[in-house]
Amino acid sequence: MKEKQGRVVGVNGNMVTVDVDGDVFMNEVGYVATGDQRLKAEVIRIRGHRAELQVFEVTRGIGIGDPVDFSGELLSVQLGPGLLGQIFDGLQNPLPLIAAQHGFFLPRGVYLTALPGDRQWEFTPLAKVGARVSRGMSLGTVPEGIFQHRIMVPFDLYDNYTVKSIAPAGKYTLDSRIAELTDPKGNAVSVTMVFNWPVKRPINAYAERLKPTEPLITKVRIIDSFFPVARGGTYCIPGPFGSGKTVLQQVTSRHAEVDVVVIAACGERAGEVVETLREFPELIDPRTGRALMERTVIICNTSSMPVAAREASVYTAVTIAEYYRQMGLNVLLLADSTSRWAQAMREMSGRLEEIPGEEAFPAYLESVIASFYERAGVVRLKDGGTGSVTIGGTVSPAGGNFEEPVTQATLKVVGAFHGLSRERAESRKYPAIHPLESWSKYPAAVDETMTEFARGLLFRGNEVSQMMKVVGEEGTSLEDFILYLKAEFIDAVFLQQNSFDPVDAAVNTERQRYAFALLTQIIKAQLELADKAAARSFFYQLRQRFLDWNGAAWGSDSFKSIEQDIRSSLGERQAHA
Repeated sequence: MKEKQGRVVGVNGNMVTVDVDGDVFMNEVGYVATGDQRLKAEVIRIRGHRAELQVFEVTRGIGIGDPVDFSGELLSVQLGPGLLGQIFDGLQNPLPLIAAQHGFFLPRGVYLTALPGDRQWEFTPLAKVGARVSRGMSLGTVPEGIFQHRIMVPFDLYDNYTVKSIAPAGKYTLDSRIAELTDPKGNAVSVTMVFNWPVKRPINAYAERLKPTEPLITKVRIIDSFFPVARGGTYCIPGPFGSGKTVLQQVTSRHAEVDVVVIAACGERAGEVVETLREFPELIDPRTGRALMERTVIICNTSSMPVAAREASVYTAVTIAEYYRQMGLNVLLLADSTSRWAQAMREMSGRLEEIPGEEAFPAYLESVIASFYERAGVVRLKDGGTGSVTIGGTVSPAGGNFEEPVTQATLKVVGAFHGLSRERAESRKYPAIHPLESWSKYPAAVDETMTEFARGLLFRGNEVSQMMKVVGEEGTSLEDFILYLKAEFIDAVFLQQNSFDPVDAAVNTERQRYAFALLTQIIKAQLELADKAAARSFFYQLRQRFLDWNGAAWGSDSFKSIEQDIRSSLGERQAHA
């Protein structure tokens, strides 16, 4: 390919304008040379013989006339064995390796290979010589952590190919040729264990896209029972600063019933990300008993890093998630926070002098957010298996205003809405998901008729609570007061969890159903209570016993004893017909 070059003719923040000698295309990668550094950039607009590029680094020192080399390639990530357990930046640079070579202050213009080229992998061939294959089909496997990593036909080989040769079982590096394919015209193509894929192009190397119907169990009661998430579905967690969005995502990443977790820390405060990076390598996976990092990939692009790379980090994360989906695995992508991703888009849109939309966000904000969440889904692979990508994104609306553009654009495309409340967070309620504002379109893990009854009681209890703020407790009837206490009881014993309790931190589906059945029996009971003081005392004692029951090991003697006490107390207070 003929080398294409250009010269810088203008600089505006992270955007440079380049006079191009030759043809360039959108999203092509270029390198701006300044001094002894080459800074990576991406073409974001072309006008005649001039192209505008966003530079993924601080542009200090770039001047008029500096040379720009164009690579002829789209912004891509490297896909192959060795991704799990890694910590990358938004451009897939391995951050621990950069820190080892250059210290903890990241230098400009340093781009390292994402995957270790010198490591040898134990390859087991699956495809036979003469077999017909196409993109996404497996040629062999290598062990990666707790999984068998499939070595697939690269996703850019669209036509039917024939396996001309396949490497025998043995140890190979990533760059070793493990197969040779021929296309229908007889042209030979060498295949290694690793290949590149453009991050802004969805991976569609599957047979069929399916509708998400199976619940994704997070082991958080209020989510699984009231506002469920489907495997392969989408959900968002909007909430004001300090309401627990990041904590909820981290707990979900540990306990959700998925195979691989991809975390995109997009524009988060460095302190929060450092806490994540310190904790995750020490965490034990409750599912396997091994290190949680063995099935986790972290894409880290903090608010202190260049803003242009923030936009790329979200696409890098979802591409890696789609790659593991192609192996028949269930992947959970947690993006924190999509608001800061949208702010990066707003900044670049302003520099391009585009017509602004609401609150100066670009007019195409909704379509970009929709295209990101549309990359979630359940797919049937060409070998008959299934894989999924579930996307959960946090939104950080200023002042907790859910009417702002990013939240509204997200609500139009997701299947579940877990709205966090500042009031509940300040009341030390975890998770701080508001039960009256949140919703889900997916099927729940428990009987939905019971959850509808419980939600109706919560609504009525909230009305009584609001009335009591005006007329006081003495101005309400005993019947309404009991209704209010039942709503508070649901909130305290089922909608909240103790994340520090080894039992209550993660509750499986069977226990959730069992607990909700007992809870329903309590809130439906007609109780004989003499007055409000007796009612308050009864529900206070019942709540304490139920919380003890939540912390007791499933099926233990303590569990059975406390449950018997609860049922006895309920039986003594029930009205008899």
